[in-house]
Amino acid sequence: QTQLLGVLLAAASNILMSVSLSIQKCTHLRLVCRTELKPCYKSKLWWCGISLLGLGEVGNFIAYGFAPVALIAPLGCVSVIGSAFISVFFLKKTVRTSDILGGTLAITGTYLLVTFAPNVPQELTARQVQNYLESWPFLVYSILEIIIFCILLYFYKRKAVKHIVVLLMMVALLASLTVIAVKAVSSMITLSAKGNMQLTYSIFYIMIVLMASSCAFQVKFLNQAMHLYEVTEVVPINFVFFTTSAIISGVIFYREFQSAALLSVFMFLFGCLLSFLGVFIIAQNKKEEHLQIHFIDCGHIPGQKLTGKIQPDSHSSCYGTLNKEDDLLESQS
Repeated sequence: QTQLLGVLLAAASNILMSVSLSIQKCTHLRLVCRTELKPCYKSKLWWCGISLLGLGEVGNFIAYGFAPVALIAPLGCVSVIGSAFISVFFLKKTVRTSDILGGTLAITGTYLLVTFAPNVPQELTARQVQNYLESWPFLVYSILEIIIFCILLYFYKRKAVKHIVVLLMMVALLASLTVIAVKAVSSMITLSAKGNMQLTYSIFYIMIVLMASSCAFQVKFLNQAMHLYEVTEVVPINFVFFTTSAIISGVIFYREFQSAALLSVFMFLFGCLLSFLGVFIIAQNKKEEHLQIHFIDCGHIPGQKLTGKIQPDSHSSCYGTLNKEDDLLESQS
């Protein structure tokens, strides 16, 4: 029952985040279409979307205290499915065949994940978290992760390699630490709320610092990837990398599959594969919307006080050509 509560809480939180993203996108489109420019933070609708996003993140945080990391992390596909179908109502998009197919695969994968997820105790004390930190499997995993991250950071900083895989691999490596810290902090807060005080241990505050710092750098590299590449590329790849790193960290740090049967492990991994495939199908061939503006608004040009719309004269003989001064400079150069 505790694990089911975590699953329902994570699913509801991801749906809230989908609604939030659609509301924010709708707000930006409305503001762009207005004649007077208005910052998004002055819109009540935008603040409504931000509030739902914060509520969804808090719900996801709490869910880690009730269910395994290997189960909560893949449920991020619910957000991708929700975004695809909620955008039909908010942004008036049409439902594609690929959306239905991808949604079906992702939902089937989610069902397998929930059914065959590891059933392990979720109430972790500060002593248990400290013992996990000092275990040799985690120490080996941490050393390997640090080495790989340093290599990727070297190529990113020194060689200026900003390939999407490099950026999102660094995000995934940081996300594995974030997930470990979130799970530990959430579990200790849950136990403290039940009367078993865990907040007096130093490991609790160490985990908070780890959670905050890894989140901050994660956002930095993810924003870089969003700036350089299309959202339709970033979302599915980031989902796959994040989920894989979260599952590996849950297996190594919290030993979530230690007593699981081989069939359960296979069906769980098959559910992950179906979820990954569904997310890629939903994201494929989905282009970003661009507002078509065919005029220049001089009222928004610095130093100009004109408010009229100026359209180039297409019947002019010089339309689409350089003027004489530009021709002269070009020939001299």
